[in-house]
Amino acid sequence: MNSANPYHRFVLDYVHRLQSGRLHPLGGFSRCPRLELAPDAPKVLIFSPHPDDECIIGGLPLRLLRQARMRVLNVAVTQGSKKERQAERFRELQGACDYIGYGLVQTRPNGLEKVNAKTRAQEPGFWAESVRIVAEILSENRPKIVLFPHEQDWNSTHIGTHFLVLDALKSLEPEFSCFTVETEFWGAMATPNLMIESSPEDVADMVAGTSFHVGEVTRNPFHLFLPAWMQDNVRRGSELVGGQGEAAPDFTFATLYRLRRWNRGRLENVFEGGKIVPSSANPARFFA
Repeated sequence: MNSANPYHRFVLDYVHRLQSGRLHPLGGFSRCPRLELAPDAPKVLIFSPHPDDECIIGGLPLRLLRQARMRVLNVAVTQGSKKERQAERFRELQGACDYIGYGLVQTRPNGLEKVNAKTRAQEPGFWAESVRIVAEILSENRPKIVLFPHEQDWNSTHIGTHFLVLDALKSLEPEFSCFTVETEFWGAMATPNLMIESSPEDVADMVAGTSFHVGEVTRNPFHLFLPAWMQDNVRRGSELVGGQGEAAPDFTFATLYRLRRWNRGRLENVFEGGKIVPSSANPARFFA
């Protein structure tokens, strides 16, 4: 080791933290303290392509729950593609949502199937039934905010969920309106316009919530990589959201989103440029 290079220790600390994280238990933690919500609290629906997405992209929903006192419901669009794991994945999802404080909506037993662009193009009848189910959930809950993946989020089910939600919105009455928040994980957005800081406490709860998905994080421990991903979002967001050449905010963790509004049967911008929201600010003001 080059003793003159202080970054050796800096990097080794990351290595040691990751190694120690592998020794922590997966799921089974006592649930987070419950918040008192008004009976008519505005609803936030997360349309999650898979069980685990609800925690991974949860920076904004968690703050809407904790700071804005909105009721967050996770909609389990699918329960994964492996039929032998679908029931187990739903049980893991129940544990994760109960831990973090989200309600849970099941699209149907074992979740929707073949949620992808190929099905949309080649099996219109099959696709229409999935659209109908999602439209019913939207109509029944009348959410103020809907979260779903952006159209280039790489994974075929993430992309399929994007178009599934949009097609469902198009099928509703013209008067239906809500804010839409597009999310990213597998594929980065080229045009995010909202950068949401997360506190270390929120990130720790997101990591713990993700760890309830035992089968998935055993295969790929992405719960342990979540803090690093959220750190990299600060790098990207400082310029993609803040503006090219702008200084990075003094954030450690953040998530990037694209905020628009569904109004009169189409998506509309709600502001020009981008917004950077520190953890001290209530994000409700962007959804007034």
